[in-house]
Amino acid sequence: MTLSLAIRDKNIKFVAAYGVAPQLPKSEKPEIAFVGRSNVGKSSLINKLTKNKKLAKTSSKPGKTITINFFDADNFHLVDLPGYGYSSKSQTEESRWSKLIESYFNDNRMFSLIVLLIDIRHNPTKLDIQMIDYLCELGLPFCIALTKADKLSKQKVNNINLNIEVPVIKTSAISGLGIDELDRTIQYSLLQ
Repeated sequence: MTLSLAIRDKNIKFVAAYGVAPQLPKSEKPEIAFVGRSNVGKSSLINKLTKNKKLAKTSSKPGKTITINFFDADNFHLVDLPGYGYSSKSQTEESRWSKLIESYFNDNRMFSLIVLLIDIRHNPTKLDIQMIDYLCELGLPFCIALTKADKLSKQKVNNINLNIEVPVIKTSAISGLGIDELDRTIQYSLLQ
C-alpha cells in the first residue's frame, strides 16, 4: 500500500499559542507534536514539511518558541513545543517550561506521534536522552528526526546510527532530505 503524504499537501493554519498549562485546550483530534532542544531546527523543519516558510516562526536566536503552538490540519493538529536546554532562561522560565511540557505530555491527549528532533552534528545531549526515556516511560509513540543533515558529508550522515528501536529519520530543512519519509511516518501514525 502506498501512503499519501500527510502534511505536505494540506492547508495548515495556526490556531493558538498557550504559555501556561491551564490554557491548554482539550484534545479533540490526533496530535503530531514536535519537541527538541532549543535551536535544533523545529520551526524550520515544520515549515519545510508543510511547504509554508511562514507557518512556524524561525529565529537564529535560540529559545524563540516559549509557548505550545497549535496548528490545524483538518483531521489532526500539528503541535510545536518550546525547545528545552536554552541556558540563559531564568529559573522561573525553566520551571514554567517544565510544568507546561509535563502537563501537555501527562494530559489525556490523542497522541498520534511525537517527533523528537536531535541535531545530527552532535551526540544526543543529556536532555535529549532524558526526553527519550520520558517518552518511553509514558509509552508515547515517537520517532527521531536527526536535523541539519546538510551540514555533514553524505558519508558521515550514512554512518550515523543511534541504535534505538524507533524510526530514526535523517532530515534537512535546507535540502529536503528525509522530508517525504517523515511525512509518510506521520501519515502511518495517523492510520493507527
